[in-house]
Amino acid sequence: MSFREIQAKEITAAVKKLFMDCNYYIGEDVTAALEEARENETSQLAKDVLTQIIDNDAIAARERVPMCQDTGMAVLFVEYGDRVTVSGEGFRAAVERGVSEAYTEGYLRKSVVSDPVFDRVNTKDNTPPVIHTEIVPGDRISITAGGKGFGSENMSCVKMLTPSAGVEGVKSFVLGAVAYAGPNPCPPIVVGVGIGGTFEKAAQLAKKATFRSVSSSNPDERYASLERELLSKINEMNIGPAGLGGRTTALAVNIETYPTHIAGMPVAVNICCHACRHKSVTI
Repeated sequence: MSFREIQAKEITAAVKKLFMDCNYYIGEDVTAALEEARENETSQLAKDVLTQIIDNDAIAARERVPMCQDTGMAVLFVEYGDRVTVSGEGFRAAVERGVSEAYTEGYLRKSVVSDPVFDRVNTKDNTPPVIHTEIVPGDRISITAGGKGFGSENMSCVKMLTPSAGVEGVKSFVLGAVAYAGPNPCPPIVVGVGIGGTFEKAAQLAKKATFRSVSSSNPDERYASLERELLSKINEMNIGPAGLGGRTTALAVNIETYPTHIAGMPVAVNICCHACRHKSVTI
């Protein structure tokens, strides 16, 4: 079996570009969803807010400046080929260097503190990132990177449901989480839902769901139908853009699942604001 060697500096350069690009350029899927929402809005105030969001995203892209002042904590989902070796410094060190260079040279706000409780001292370069790694067959490394703002992150939650809760229990929990969040996560939002696995796996699935295109659907029609139903009910809440009322509280509900234990049904909700920033690359 032959192995492919990747230079650490190539990983650093790729990660640097991913984080600069995701903060400057919103995805075409999000832009299309915002424009469609504006067309379907009946509230003039909601239309105006959506227009301001769309205009803001266009200015960010044109001027290469962050679309939001909270440029987020760096999160990466990595598919690491089992026939890849990294030369130079290690993979994690290369990723951290890329994040550091992106946030310092790209004039992105540094929001990470070194200790969560006692010594909340800014690390000055937005490191360390959160890296979720999956080993896959092949000789490539695929990276999806995003800056996760905490106005929406703070509204996320997880619940250890029992199987007897069924699909109605899942619906109730998700809708309750969005209602509790209200205007705090800067709607319109993307609602990531993770179901299954264990306590921590459900949360990881929910985060990964927010990195999915807002125009995509779960490949299992049962879950795709649940996505559509939850989105419809969320948009009936009249929270609306910026929390000022309207038909557009969410742009999408994305569900990801994983097998779980016979005694449990973990469910997590991870909410992302309309600045749903993520970019991908394969090296």
